[in-house]
Amino acid sequence: MTVAFFSGKGRRIGVALGAVSAGLLVLSACDKPTPIATVTVGGDSVHSEAACYNDGKVLSDSDAQSCLAKKEGKTIKLGMEERVHFGVDPEIADNGWMLFIDGQQAEQEPYKKTYRTISGSAFFSSQSGQPSKKTRVSVVETKNGKFVGVWHFNFEKAS
Repeated sequence: MTVAFFSGKGRRIGVALGAVSAGLLVLSACDKPTPIATVTVGGDSVHSEAACYNDGKVLSDSDAQSCLAKKEGKTIKLGMEERVHFGVDPEIADNGWMLFIDGQQAEQEPYKKTYRTISGSAFFSSQSGQPSKKTRVSVVETKNGKFVGVWHFNFEKAS
């Protein structure tokens, strides 16, 4: 004769508690996601987590420069006459952020709002004066002149 140690209800409660505990354990092992930067052109949007981010702390100069040189990034197509909308999480805006075009700083002072709009024509001129068909735009979060995070986007000129 066998004796049941737990009733059906007790087993269900035990399984539920075990599942909750396992779920909490899995969540505690996850990394905190980085803030998001978004680029919108017309009805198309691309979102990106940071290519480099140290949980809101300043990156070393060497890490910042190597990150800025990375070629990865989400791609979006736009025409010269279209408007490009940039949006960043509030924690990025609190420190300030700037745009870098093909690795070169495009602005003197950090922008401190979560949203801004720029004409698409601003992104497709090259140093030689010839229009380019592709441009890498980086959103760079700064703190006291140092890099905190970098988000990359690739702009392709729509035909």
